[in-house]
Amino acid sequence: MKVYYDSSYSHGDIVWTNGCYDVLHLGHVRLFQHCRKLATDRKYSFFVGIDSDRRVKEMKGASRPVNNEEDRAEFLLSMKGVDRVYIYDTADELEQLMSVLRPMIMVIGDDYKNKPVVGSAHIKTIEFFPKIEGYSTSNIVMKGYRENIQD
Repeated sequence: MKVYYDSSYSHGDIVWTNGCYDVLHLGHVRLFQHCRKLATDRKYSFFVGIDSDRRVKEMKGASRPVNNEEDRAEFLLSMKGVDRVYIYDTADELEQLMSVLRPMIMVIGDDYKNKPVVGSAHIKTIEFFPKIEGYSTSNIVMKGYRENIQD
């Protein structure tokens, strides 16, 4: 597991979100804004977990990720309010990370309602964030692929 962090990080309670965050889009930005507000209002830290390149390829296919894990971590850490970025390689590693960090709040996409959420046993509150209609990394990647074929 790799950890990227802002040197201004101070210990305290945590708001957590995780995902691939391969190609950032408006849905991700709004999710991060929401998490940052939750963290700021409560004087918590805001941590983001990202899937490793190997894990993204396993879940999304051979053409992914578009951006490698180090770049994705740097992109996220450059966003206002993100205190730390973790890169995990397996669901077990994410579960272990949650057991150590024990976030007070996890914010995850509402497409995970009624599905198992890795690490949920170690989190006080899980909040489901509504997907922003029309925004999906997979759709963005496919659109770019189709446009390149037409050129």
